[in-house]
Amino acid sequence: MAGWCCCCSIGCCCCSWEPPWSILFPPSKGFPNRLQENKQTSGNQQKPAVCLPPSFRPSATHDWIGPPNPLSNLRPIVYRVSEDESDLERRLRRLRQDTEDWNHDFWTEQNISFSKEKEAFIVSQLKAKGLTLRDEDGRRRALGSEDMALFYKSFLDKNRSRHLNYNREWYRRNLSITLLMARVALSGAWRTPTDRRQQQKKKKNSPTT
Repeated sequence: MAGWCCCCSIGCCCCSWEPPWSILFPPSKGFPNRLQENKQTSGNQQKPAVCLPPSFRPSATHDWIGPPNPLSNLRPIVYRVSEDESDLERRLRRLRQDTEDWNHDFWTEQNISFSKEKEAFIVSQLKAKGLTLRDEDGRRRALGSEDMALFYKSFLDKNRSRHLNYNREWYRRNLSITLLMARVALSGAWRTPTDRRQQQKKKKNSPTT
């Protein structure tokens, strides 16, 4: 899986090295978009499942991190699935994956909207100045920083409420994830001594040869 890296508690190892803090969403051509678990689109059409190679299986000990998606600029993660995954751990993994998908969808839509509106603004400004998009040599014309500053401010103002709603939802999701992580950690800490006691009981009750 060239371009993907495997992350664990000690860092990452990958074909094309990625830093251990490089996380989040979908890859370029030839790699899966996101893990989808029967999510529905607004048009009531089911989103296609991620197209992983038939032989691929999530690691039981490592997360796989892919290259940035060209639309959302976020990296995909295939979260590890431990062999003895508890119901609580499964809830956490699915919530993290769902948050990843939601984040990817938001920034894909936002970036596409930004690019289209930016292009339309440049064309309109050049037209107002009596200029074409390209000069006599075929090179693309560019607006000055002052002209572009007007567009950036306008775009931010127009999307202010959208960004505020995004931030609220982002904080809500991260709080839920943090609380679930704490519950998983406490459950694991309690399960470890309990398992040890059960193993000791089994040894005592097992017949000696």
